[in-house]
Amino acid sequence: MRDFSLINNAMDRIAIQGIAGCYHETAARRYFTDREIEVLPCSSFERLFERLAEDPALLGIAAIENTIAGSLLPNHELLQRSHARIVGEQKIRISHVIAALPGERLESIREVHSHPIALMQCGEFLKSRPDMKVVERDDTAGSAREIARERLAGTAAICGADAARMYGLKILQRGIETNRHNFTRFLLLADESRAAEFSDPRRTNKASLVFTLRHTQGSLSKVLTVLSFYDINLTKIQSLPIIGREWEYRFYVDVTFDDPVRYRQAIDAARPLTSEFRILGEYAECGSPEI
Repeated sequence: MRDFSLINNAMDRIAIQGIAGCYHETAARRYFTDREIEVLPCSSFERLFERLAEDPALLGIAAIENTIAGSLLPNHELLQRSHARIVGEQKIRISHVIAALPGERLESIREVHSHPIALMQCGEFLKSRPDMKVVERDDTAGSAREIARERLAGTAAICGADAARMYGLKILQRGIETNRHNFTRFLLLADESRAAEFSDPRRTNKASLVFTLRHTQGSLSKVLTVLSFYDINLTKIQSLPIIGREWEYRFYVDVTFDDPVRYRQAIDAARPLTSEFRILGEYAECGSPEI
């Protein structure tokens, strides 16, 4: 359970990618378990970051990596270019259901609508139902909403249970994903002016960093050696090419630590070894949910 005693009492507005009932909303509500929030749907991650820039009071939540699909690379760049700070994280298990209008049965379904990635993640289930036509849509929750609004008989959505309930659909079968070890990590984002509201030195044990390196032999190895020397645990490293600068890369690194003093010493020692260095956020690590 998170302690929100440091956060103001006004209801927070949180920008999410997707519509009501999507996995981003699920992640936001699981993060703020003891607090009422208002979610503001955005059509894309680009629009989400635009809204954060337009309104410093707004919070945001954005997926950053999935255990099956890997890192969402465009979101790394959007985060790097923004003034948003990472102030928390939430991990949720992605479990899909197949849902349709009340009165439908699995045997009556002729079409299945969902996002391409969700369809891929339910490949074994769909293979066992060759009579169902697969139709790609832009969003899992959007598929559920369309079926409910248009009263599409014989049509089902692959979506989350929250979306099925929100749009009044009947869940025909749960847990239809092929791999149960399917988790997504989301980042809670806030403007720099609000970041201190979420800071709790007693619980902060994780940081997200971004830096570039000189194109010299062993430059990355030197930075990683410094982190290891100060007992900083590297939990993720992602490199992306810097557009317009041939063979140069920007590195996104997540680290965890037990001793904040050693962490600060590691940052001070690593910074001179880089060309550009920025701390994207310092926050409490979220444990993985149970399967």
